[in-house]
Amino acid sequence: MKVKGLRWWIISLICLATIINYIDRSAIGIMWPSISEDLGMDKSDYALILNIFMVAYAVGQSLSGKMFDKIGTRFGFVISISIWGVATMLHAFARGLFSFSFFRVLLGLGEAGNWPGAVKSNAEWFPVKERALAQGIFNSGAALGSVVAPPLIALLWVAFGWQTTFIFIGVLGLFWIIPWLLINKNVPAKHPWITEEEKEFILAGQINESKEDGKEEVNGLSTMQLLSHRESWAVLVSRFFLEPIWWLFVGWMPIYLADVYGFNVKEIGLFAWVPYVGAALGSVSGGYFAGKLILAGATVDRARKQTITLGGIIMFLGLVATILFADTPLKFVVIVAFVLYGFQFVISNIQTMPSDLFSGKSVGSLAGIGGTVGVFSVIIMNFLIPIISNYSYTPIFIMIAVFVPLGVLSIYMLAKEIKPIG
Repeated sequence: MKVKGLRWWIISLICLATIINYIDRSAIGIMWPSISEDLGMDKSDYALILNIFMVAYAVGQSLSGKMFDKIGTRFGFVISISIWGVATMLHAFARGLFSFSFFRVLLGLGEAGNWPGAVKSNAEWFPVKERALAQGIFNSGAALGSVVAPPLIALLWVAFGWQTTFIFIGVLGLFWIIPWLLINKNVPAKHPWITEEEKEFILAGQINESKEDGKEEVNGLSTMQLLSHRESWAVLVSRFFLEPIWWLFVGWMPIYLADVYGFNVKEIGLFAWVPYVGAALGSVSGGYFAGKLILAGATVDRARKQTITLGGIIMFLGLVATILFADTPLKFVVIVAFVLYGFQFVISNIQTMPSDLFSGKSVGSLAGIGGTVGVFSVIIMNFLIPIISNYSYTPIFIMIAVFVPLGVLSIYMLAKEIKPIG
């Protein structure tokens, strides 16, 4: 049996895994007003639980990057999604700060694998000119998951309560493993279902990869070897500055709506999905825009940098508007939709850079380290938010607005030219 467009089936499954990933991780924030009331916890407890998750997530990014490089994307995803699905279900049995924190550690370790795994899979299944679009499709899963999560979780919470909701959404990931193993049988050069035309198209467009018999380099670069290249630091520094923008809204928007507007779980469910429509559009648009520039004759360097700059401008103007004009909940979520559109427009190209710079068993490793660095920046922000937000959220929005030009400039300063290294 031959399947046309097999690479699009693979990226669609990874997008679906990412939707499940974000439904699972968003549940605690959306249901926090109910959880905190039942268990007697407050905003500082939430910040601590969130940061414990982020530490595990940061460690998991680097560990899973190495894991995916070692055992491959097929079984790497099975391990990651099994861990996070079971961890999500275990949240139903949490009874306080300690148990929630422990289950969030398991969740963070499992969910972290989704990102380096996707970057590596895209490097295997897509030619360079399509990788940003593939990354955008995958990243749109984060936005779509965040669109689906508030109303879905609110409905489940109304019907069953928060404990049963955690069990239900945890099972989703375990079901995902079945089609993944059925469809993703091997790398493109060895997959029994791939057409000869598609295989040739993929391999001919992978300027970084070894084409002989679909083999990758035997050993990837070590961490120190990766960090010895200035271009690697462009990925790390840009993610350090830009990741907090996304995570501020993923982790704290439900709490912001509850704090500032007195929203309950149902009201959060009605509003919190809106910004992620913009994020989903930005994910696909950023990849499409960069791909069109490359098809029109632009170098990978020019295409990535122009796309990142344009998205950065959109993101910065949106954050300024959040400070100046977002005086109602509707205005707030609509303006944040523009912010997250710009973020995803940018990040799909930054996350593609490891496969632009390196090949084979080094791609997942750099992607994982980049995720770890970005998460540690988020951890710092999460410690500051409960303190600052007792007075005002405005300084927080100002801080992340300043991060945007710093993140964009780091690409230009540290990656003089985005091209294969070595």
